[in-house]
Amino acid sequence: MKVLVINCGSSSLKYQLIDSENESVLAKGLCERIGIAGSKLTHEAAGKEKYVVEKAMPDHTTAIQMVMDALVDGTYGVIADTSEISAVGHRVLHGGMKYSDSIVVNEDVKKVIRECFDLGPLHNPANLMGIEACEAAMPGVPNVAVFDTAFGMSMPEKAYMYAIPHEYFEKYSIRRYGFHGTSHKFVSGEAIKFGGLDPKNAKVIVCHLGNGASVSASIGGKCVDTSMGLTPLEGLIMGTRSGDLDPAVVQFICNKENLTVDEMLNVLNKKSGVLGMSGGISSDFRDIEKAKEEGNHLAAVALDAFYYRVAKYIGAYTAAMNGVDAIAFTAGVGENDKVARKTICSYLGFLGVVIDDEANDVRGKERVISAPESKVKVMLLPTNEELAICRETVALVK
Repeated sequence: MKVLVINCGSSSLKYQLIDSENESVLAKGLCERIGIAGSKLTHEAAGKEKYVVEKAMPDHTTAIQMVMDALVDGTYGVIADTSEISAVGHRVLHGGMKYSDSIVVNEDVKKVIRECFDLGPLHNPANLMGIEACEAAMPGVPNVAVFDTAFGMSMPEKAYMYAIPHEYFEKYSIRRYGFHGTSHKFVSGEAIKFGGLDPKNAKVIVCHLGNGASVSASIGGKCVDTSMGLTPLEGLIMGTRSGDLDPAVVQFICNKENLTVDEMLNVLNKKSGVLGMSGGISSDFRDIEKAKEEGNHLAAVALDAFYYRVAKYIGAYTAAMNGVDAIAFTAGVGENDKVARKTICSYLGFLGVVIDDEANDVRGKERVISAPESKVKVMLLPTNEELAICRETVALVK
């Protein structure tokens, strides 16, 4: 079965065509600047040269059609006809309280995605546009919504409820949802398999560390807590997001700088994190590390604060689960930065964590990086959200 995996942003569309039989990527690509001047499709097929098309993409329907054209192209394509595509799996940010699992798209599913526009204003509208564009381009082919919030829906009330008047939960479904859910579910499952852990009772902490960053705790592959909240702004310090802070900071800065709440949230989402802490050096952790090596004090503080926060969440989630069997690092920083992994784990001596420096000297490969005497297995496990979406899609439509 060939599955097309789609991840739509407001002006972008990432895709992969995956053969579910052997889980190989037949082709992948990116549509950029949809609805903006300078639109471009970059397409890469296994064993073939990169294919770039610079052409106006006024909307996602046009972008999807260009993807279809690239997939069947006589020189750069990988299928003879789009009828070879058996299903389409879509990353959808928010399913609200309605959906706790992936689901085949119907009118009710689209209605719920639309109702969650205010919970995911940057992503949900684009996700729905991608679904409707695929419906138009491939009538009758099943579309599956894989919700980024689904993994967090198994959290108990003590973990997801906020200490605000209960009427706001009843009226607006304000609670902790958690994000990066597809990645957390995939990596927690891989940790159980790769570590030879008990699939029903394994206590796993996943550190998804990149420009967006979050930590999750799961038992037997079911989420019991996660660091992101109603939105992806809560939790760890990130590239441009502040993470946890005293809510009164919002009021204080709004009053001092004459900002609206919306303007202040823009500051917290797009101008904070290591970008803000470092005095504006960069939101890219590699640039912050370089600045630290060159003696920049603010860069050093930003990195130290990031490592510290991750370690605090690991400690908190170990307490929440009354123990931990494995800690897995994933995503851009987690997979590629041995210093980050080593520094974070240096806080975890109380758990009996011991890192093997030679094993830790690796990028982007499945590996146990803890020493044999470590009381907790620490792993590097590359995430693969596209493959996770493909598997969810196949399970529902096969």
